[in-house]
Amino acid sequence: MKETILLVDDEPDILEFLKYNLKKAGYIVETANNGREGIEKAKDVKPSLILLDVMMPEVDGIEVCHVLRSEMKNENPLIAFLTSRSEDYSQVAGFEAGGDDYITKPIRPRLLISKVEALLRRKNRSFSSSAIDNELFRLDRDRFLLVVNGEEFQLPRKEFELLALLTSKPGYVFTRDKIMADVWGNDTVVGERTIDVHIRKLREKIGDDYIRTIKGVGYTFKG
Repeated sequence: MKETILLVDDEPDILEFLKYNLKKAGYIVETANNGREGIEKAKDVKPSLILLDVMMPEVDGIEVCHVLRSEMKNENPLIAFLTSRSEDYSQVAGFEAGGDDYITKPIRPRLLISKVEALLRRKNRSFSSSAIDNELFRLDRDRFLLVVNGEEFQLPRKEFELLALLTSKPGYVFTRDKIMADVWGNDTVVGERTIDVHIRKLREKIGDDYIRTIKGVGYTFKG
């Protein structure tokens, strides 16, 4: 079955370039010219992947991502930001909004397809099984749902994958390199603060007692 990709960008030339190359690679491609249209189109076509421009008038990509993460919890599509900006704060804002990755413009067609294929492979893979599954703490892999003391938290995909990894071996210290490779993939280039942002957001939901920082090494889950 062909995967559907939604492109959201206010620059017609970029939309045409991306659409042409993705359709040539065999994907079903939908487009939107602005953030508001992108939100409605995403709800309508339920794409597997959304390539979302950061800098758009009226409703920018960060806000669009916030809305989609809130209103498409069941579908939970992959969202990769398209940006020509390399500042760390832009990446941090995107990941805090629930983005999965960044693609820097301009991008060569072959690299574009490679990035898209890598994203979709990660979407379709099986998650690590959590070793923690009891009345106090449970991960629902089908719904990207975390249950802590009876309270439910809908997690963005990357937060869920990170927590699933950490809980797969309670007490084991996962290095930052290991986390980056398993959750984001070796073919993904993201800022150094990416893991920290996701750890902080998880702690905001489950408290500070579960995830321990091992200074200079990585993180461990206290089961």
